[in-house]
Amino acid sequence: MDFSLFSIVLLGALVIIVFAGVKIVPQAEVWVIERLGRYHRTLHGGLNFIVPFIDRVRAQFNTQEQVIDIPPQDVITKDNVSVTINGLVFMRIIDAKKATYEILDLKLAIAQLAQTTLRAEIGKLELDETLSSREQLNAALLSALDAASENWGAKVTRVEISDIEVPNEIKHAMELQLKAERQRRATETEAEGLKNATIAEAEGQRQKAFKEAEAIERMADAKRYEQEQIAEGERKAMELIASAMRQDPRAAEFLLAQDRIQAFARLAESDSSNKIVVPYEATQLAGAMTLIETFLQQNGKAGSMPKEGA
Repeated sequence: MDFSLFSIVLLGALVIIVFAGVKIVPQAEVWVIERLGRYHRTLHGGLNFIVPFIDRVRAQFNTQEQVIDIPPQDVITKDNVSVTINGLVFMRIIDAKKATYEILDLKLAIAQLAQTTLRAEIGKLELDETLSSREQLNAALLSALDAASENWGAKVTRVEISDIEVPNEIKHAMELQLKAERQRRATETEAEGLKNATIAEAEGQRQKAFKEAEAIERMADAKRYEQEQIAEGERKAMELIASAMRQDPRAAEFLLAQDRIQAFARLAESDSSNKIVVPYEATQLAGAMTLIETFLQQNGKAGSMPKEGA
């Protein structure tokens, strides 16, 4: 009876020992096992066995990506403006041994390091740069946290600055500044348009003046050409007259007589009723008529001589 009870107790103890030595680790988890108070090994997802009462589970970690919230904090920019800023850090466990023995509270340490780094980076930037440089801040935080977390068995995958709040008076001043900047740009745009219009108008006036000057120059050239042609014609006429006078001295008297007759003819054609045409020398007028008749007869005979010879 006592033996049967002992067997049952022993069998139950063996069953308890076996179950105590079997560890089923869920997927995406790692367990740190200590043996007699020292690190022994790391258990991964699946069925694992340990030595009961000698090995024990020291820590359990989830290897999925985790989010650490950076609580809101007041920071001072380079131009002495106080802003409230918060963010998020995404990390995952890559070495459970380091995460157990190298840092006491991994998430708290990463959050505190993120706050310190954020204060340092914001202090390098002015307010306008802070509001427009989130990517730069994210990159600086990621670099600092990743370098530190590597010794803690963690990997920081990304950092996001979620919100940056500025005081209301600063917001109002920024709105006024933005409005003034827009008005300045509008004024510059209007001035640029007026300048371009003035330049275009001046260019048009210049082109117009150029065309007018060119037209005047061409008209002057045409007038000069006309005068040259007239002068050339008069020169040739005078040469012909001179040649005729050299051949016949009476040619000059013929021309003078012809001019006198034309002048008296214009006087005679006048509509004035109170005019009397009296030659200065009637004998000279008669002589001029006789001279013209004689000159024409001689020219007629001279012109007909070649025909007779032919």
